[in-house]
Amino acid sequence: MSARKTALDVLIACRKQGAWSNGVLKDYIARDKLDRRDAALATRLSYGVQQHRALLDFFLAQLLTGKVKDLHPVVRDILHLGLYQIYELDKIPDSAAVNESVLLAKKYCRFQPKMAGLVNGVLRNAVRTKGTLKMPDSLAVRYSHPQKLIDALEKDLGSEVLEPMLAANNDIPLTVVQVNALRTTVEALTEMLEEEQVKVLPHAWMPDCLVLANTGNLEALESFKEGLFYVQDAASKLAVQCAQIPVGEKTRVLDCCAAPGGKTFAAGIIMKNEGRIRSGDIHRHKTELIQRGADRLGLTNVLVREQDATENHPSWFEKMDVVLADVPCSGYGIIRKKPDIRYKDPEDMARLPELQLRILNKQAEYVKPGGVLMYSTCTLLKRENEAVVEAFLRSRKDFYLEKLTLPSVFPENTTGMLTLIPGQYDTDGFFICRMRRKA
Repeated sequence: MSARKTALDVLIACRKQGAWSNGVLKDYIARDKLDRRDAALATRLSYGVQQHRALLDFFLAQLLTGKVKDLHPVVRDILHLGLYQIYELDKIPDSAAVNESVLLAKKYCRFQPKMAGLVNGVLRNAVRTKGTLKMPDSLAVRYSHPQKLIDALEKDLGSEVLEPMLAANNDIPLTVVQVNALRTTVEALTEMLEEEQVKVLPHAWMPDCLVLANTGNLEALESFKEGLFYVQDAASKLAVQCAQIPVGEKTRVLDCCAAPGGKTFAAGIIMKNEGRIRSGDIHRHKTELIQRGADRLGLTNVLVREQDATENHPSWFEKMDVVLADVPCSGYGIIRKKPDIRYKDPEDMARLPELQLRILNKQAEYVKPGGVLMYSTCTLLKRENEAVVEAFLRSRKDFYLEKLTLPSVFPENTTGMLTLIPGQYDTDGFFICRMRRKA
């Protein structure tokens, strides 16, 4: 029952503390000392419930004699876990899903002994009626995305990509890693990972990129400890590739909102450990994370500093060949990795574009004449992407858009801007923009 207990604890913590599921999950897997198999199950259960919460409630409403909203929150979590196993996980016997859920109810609802009977009755009813319950008509319920978010995404992206994107958001997130070409090769790392019982596939279009499965705790792998790879989605790596950073001792790069460090690491490897990268974040614990990552990968050209991207650093004015500005955003492009993001109200983040524009204007000061400014986010909303770029260019006539050089799987780009939509290229949702300062 340990994997199911861990998953339940994650759901409870996220609900009570407002914590992000990915961070809590990592901590709880370590706390409970789960092996590779149980860690994978706990991950799938906790993510799956959050990805399908509205749909599970829709089914619960048909299985209960009372109202879903009247259920005790923990009982509701337990029922969600049981229903998700019954409806979505074919490899788990229905009997196991029912029995393990009843055990959870007995453990977590000791002072309400009738709850175990309720869980048993509802889940046995779910098994009997599987395949016969009414299916929802609305996309909001079918894919468990709030209607307000669906409306915003449809308005900005169009109806033709909407449903595939919503479905992709509920997929199992891929574990994508970038090969540290300073220390190894794709072939050598693949061989070592396979020896560590990890399943490895080459990425479909990103060089020096692998897709992993059956990893367990990545940080426990010897290949990780030796700094042979780092975790980074292909979309994020693409943003760095599109910068076309020159290699040489005189090259200067700034990564202004760098945590957890993926773009800094990608730049350092592209630069072959030459030149200098200033990598910063406003939070000390995040800069420490970047530094540990750079040290593990053997990147000696990275200088990590605690810094506020909205403040002046006069010594950097017009000194940088490339500035990477991956700014704080609503995160609607990474819902498959952080399924709870979908439940954030878009209007609660209405002031983000103001902050994003402030950061972009400040970072532009550090780009030398003829240098490149890369703006990126992991969201899909135009008000945080194209609208910010347009506002910036209206006030900064010394910058202009420059077309992106992309892998062959993409259509030719002439605008200098690209939105990657989940379900299209097997990446996170991401926005990339390349601008050059006039010489």
